[in-house]
Amino acid sequence: MPTYRIFGREPAAVLAFISVIVKLVSAYVFHASETQQATVNTVAACAVALLIAISAHDSVGAAVFNLAQAVIAAAVGFGLKLDADHQALWLSLVTVVIGLWSRTQVIAPTPVPARTAPRSV
Repeated sequence: MPTYRIFGREPAAVLAFISVIVKLVSAYVFHASETQQATVNTVAACAVALLIAISAHDSVGAAVFNLAQAVIAAAVGFGLKLDADHQALWLSLVTVVIGLWSRTQVIAPTPVPARTAPRSV
């Protein structure tokens, strides 16, 4: 199994770096709550998962959806007034867009045509 790298580093190392930066910025600049820090780290993890899915040429639909879900959670965590119904509507839109895009990327396998026996005269 190939190892995927981001800026020449393992994804776990990149996420650890992001986590430390979030904590430092929170401690000295922004003063984010633990929940907000966790939300930012979740968005970062979902973004890294999307990058890995793209580089692995794997199905990216689930990674895109999880990233969208994490971004909405982050927005709400940082004060966006978005009730559960509206969150569900936005995620429904993301699901439809992923479905429309995936439909153009997937080719259904077709059966091999049956061979006909030669006719004897």
